[in-house]
Amino acid sequence: MKSNYMLLGLLAALAIPAHAERKPNILLIVADDLGWGELTSQGFTKDIPTPNIDSISANGVRFTNGYVSGPYCSPTRAGLLTGRYQQRFGHEFNPGTPTDSSVAVGLPLQETTLADRLKPAGYATGWFGKSHLGNTPEFHPQKRGFDEFYGFLGGAHGYFDPGKGDNVVLRGTEPVKETGYLTETFANEAASFIERKKDQQWFVYLPFNAVHAPLDTLKKYDERFASISDPKRRKFAALLSALDDSVGTVLSKVRDLKLEEDTLVYFISDNGGPTPSITSGNGPLKGYKAQTSEGGIRVPFAIQWKGHLPAGKVDQRPVIQLDLLPTSCAAPR
Repeated sequence: MKSNYMLLGLLAALAIPAHAERKPNILLIVADDLGWGELTSQGFTKDIPTPNIDSISANGVRFTNGYVSGPYCSPTRAGLLTGRYQQRFGHEFNPGTPTDSSVAVGLPLQETTLADRLKPAGYATGWFGKSHLGNTPEFHPQKRGFDEFYGFLGGAHGYFDPGKGDNVVLRGTEPVKETGYLTETFANEAASFIERKKDQQWFVYLPFNAVHAPLDTLKKYDERFASISDPKRRKFAALLSALDDSVGTVLSKVRDLKLEEDTLVYFISDNGGPTPSITSGNGPLKGYKAQTSEGGIRVPFAIQWKGHLPAGKVDQRPVIQLDLLPTSCAAPR
């Protein structure tokens, strides 16, 4: 798939003429293991309402053929933040185990991230959530162009406790003792950053660990889905509902600050969903996470920029997560 400038060209063709008085803020939201068929806006499942995530499509463009450059977590995140196929710099596999500090494997230090590119343009940069791009200090997000970091460096993580070893939740470089429910906490941290940086341009990278296993949920979300008989599906529904509420927290902050027309919002998943017997499904697509069939690499993909992109547009042309870096860098010009 030809990438890098495809999405930029599509957005230029779709854009509503407007005279921006400031460079757009950038809000990049990544779900973890969210299958292509799970959002109600995709039209295949109706048992889990996702109004907040769906609002990005309703207020912008939903790409039905959105892809990522690999079938699992770390490589696609490396591609996302660099705009380059991860095979070009030897990052086509997940790094070492989450708690093994002796494995110094991560996003190569010579690679330039989106934050590295936006900071010289005057952007405040914040990362709130999962990394999975290296556990050792040299790979820390604050050494990759980000001013602030709240999250964890490893891969899979529970939702209630701060973790341990190299996968503990950090504020900057300091371990956090109490995290609350992580899906909500990541959203609250992102919203706080946006509030504090509202008078300047900002880039928020918000890679949730939801809806990746384990299926840790709060009672208030469980109670919404008492009618779902399958216990795993019920737990997954609660996990996705928490994600949707948390996306709503951040979108509401942008809206309340009257920044919607100044903010380019992306929503994607890092890869397709695992087998439905575990968690998220991929609708009619063949295959799952870790497979290079459609179900492993085709993902929910939506963009919103109110006043600049048409609302409710559905586009069937293929795009890929690698396109987001050049699009973001070109949008301010």
